[in-house]
Amino acid sequence: MNVPFLDLKIQYKQIEHEIIPMLTEAMANAAFVGGPQVTGFETEFAAFCESKFCIGVNSGTDALRFALMAIGIGAGDEVITVPNTFIATTEAISQVGATPVFVDVRKDTCNMDVSLIEARINKKTRAILPVHLYGQTVDMDPIMDIAKKHNIAVIEDACQAHGALYKGRKAGSMGIAGCFSFYPGKNLGAYGEAGAVITQDEGIAAKIRMLRDHGQEQKYYHAMEGYNGRLDAIQAGVLRIKLKRLAGWNESRRQNAQYYNELLSEIDGVTIPVEADFANAVYHLYVIFVDNRDALQKYLADKGIGTGLHYPVPLHLQKAYSHMGHKEGSFPVAENAAKRLLSLPMFPELTREQIKYVCDTIKAFMKNK
Repeated sequence: MNVPFLDLKIQYKQIEHEIIPMLTEAMANAAFVGGPQVTGFETEFAAFCESKFCIGVNSGTDALRFALMAIGIGAGDEVITVPNTFIATTEAISQVGATPVFVDVRKDTCNMDVSLIEARINKKTRAILPVHLYGQTVDMDPIMDIAKKHNIAVIEDACQAHGALYKGRKAGSMGIAGCFSFYPGKNLGAYGEAGAVITQDEGIAAKIRMLRDHGQEQKYYHAMEGYNGRLDAIQAGVLRIKLKRLAGWNESRRQNAQYYNELLSEIDGVTIPVEADFANAVYHLYVIFVDNRDALQKYLADKGIGTGLHYPVPLHLQKAYSHMGHKEGSFPVAENAAKRLLSLPMFPELTREQIKYVCDTIKAFMKNK
């Protein structure tokens, strides 16, 4: 049996009957940038996230960058985040002229350890940027309390957490802004690059709209220098079609994760994901932890099972950030996780037979290691 890490072709077949007419209409009307598909998606995704405003942009990276810029983060500022995330999180901080400041993560969830935040706050700190990793929310109430106490902003990196809940509240809706990626492999994925920012603040929404469109308030009238960071109409059309199914797809992911948990909890040497009691995770990724990760990954590949590493080198140990002076041991929890983590196949259409095959194969490896 072959089990891919991700299979987007199955999902496409489910919605092909809606995708093709949407594409045909877009081509016939030459409606490629902006227009009703974009505004329609923005309205619908804002409602889904329980937010007043949604601004569609070109990518999750743009979403993070524009959100930081919209609240005035710039040169000389510091933003607190975590080292075990995709580099887009810290690229956005650096590219607005600010400095990323890392805190370690919790051993159980691999999300930000909120108990470490205040020790990293100083007069340069302007924001906290928690990352809802793997589709599970960070413990947001303590972060919001700390931010209020020190008069700093919170921007949520919800790029892996479309529809995830924190005490009943949607990921991205609690900070001053929430940032999403719609890269094709996400729970809500476009057929190319796409992203969005949600916010309750009308002024921030207006500024991001200008930033994504060369600083224009209206065509050829530029209030500032901006970027070419717009969401195109075809991607918005794809996202509107998929958004109607997202809640169901997320529930399928949760059911798949539960079945993985049942089978893998019986295997010595495998640590399964922990879902915090405040969270309702949407399992963008299903990540286990094993001591002999590389050998297991190769064994699974030989048996036709696709896996992933998210992420094998923490950002503070990446060459791109060598100038920050961090060494191995600076953030030991994140470093230990990076050496042991393995992402197993996870998508809504994954069958029980496929999950059982993956788990049986892991069991066979662990018995003979």
